[in-house]
Parts: sequence; structure tokens; C-alpha cells
Amino acid sequence: MQHTLPLAMLIELTQTKTDDSTRRLGQLQSAQTSAQEKLNMLMEYRQEYCVRMQAQMQDGIPATQWQNFQHFITTLDGAIEQQRSVVAQALTRLAQGRADWQHQKRRLNSFGTLAERVRQQQAVVLNRREQRDSDEHAARQFRLRATTVTD
Repeated sequence: MQHTLPLAMLIELTQTKTDDSTRRLGQLQSAQTSAQEKLNMLMEYRQEYCVRMQAQMQDGIPATQWQNFQHFITTLDGAIEQQRSVVAQALTRLAQGRADWQHQKRRLNSFGTLAERVRQQQAVVLNRREQRDSDEHAARQFRLRATTVTD
């Protein structure tokens, strides 16, 4: 019984850490998804802008509009590269969060297995004690009957 209280406390603490890790993993997944969606949106916007510009170029455009287009595309490409970096960082954090969650889950499972072993050992001890008490009771009854029969 002395081992159950500290073990229960360890299980409770590990469960709390696992729950925190699960919440953090969800937040990291949301952040990664959001970053990826923003990257996709920037790339889609770039594609649409290039298609529109190409359609305008068929009719001819002034040099200043062409320079503005090139400048805008360069700026947009820079934003896309920055967002790719954000996505890569989010993926790294997500992988780390997943590894932490798996570690916490393994610890929780280990403590659960240990607690089950303790419960099984306690059940064996209790069964032996009950069997011994039953045997002693049966022996007393037998002795009591034996002394009653001989009297």
C-alpha cells in the first residue's frame, strides 16, 4: 500500500503533463496549418497576378507598369520565401511537439503498467491472506469438532 500513493501521484502528474503536451501539439498543428495556408494563398495570389499581367502584356503595357510588376513580384517572392521559412519552423516545432507528446504518452503507459503490476501483486497477497485465514478457520472448526466428538 505504501507504493500506491507515490505511484498514483506520479501517474497524476504524468497525466497532467500528457494532457498539456496534447494541447500544445494541437496548438502547434493549428499554427503549422495556418502557416501552410498562408503560403498557399501567397503562391496562388502570385500565380493569379502573373496570369493577369501576361494577359495585359499581350495588349502592350508601358515600361513603368512593367517595372512596377517586376518590383511587386520581387516583393511577393520575398514574402513567399519568408513564409516558407515560417512553414519550415512550424514543421520543426510540430515534430518536436509530437516527439514530446509520444514521450509523455510512453511514460504514462509505463506508469500505468507498473500500477497494474502493483495491483496484481496486492491481489495475490490478499488472496493468500484470505486463503490462509480460511485454512486457519477450517482447522479451528476441525479441531473444535474433534474435541467435541472426543468429549
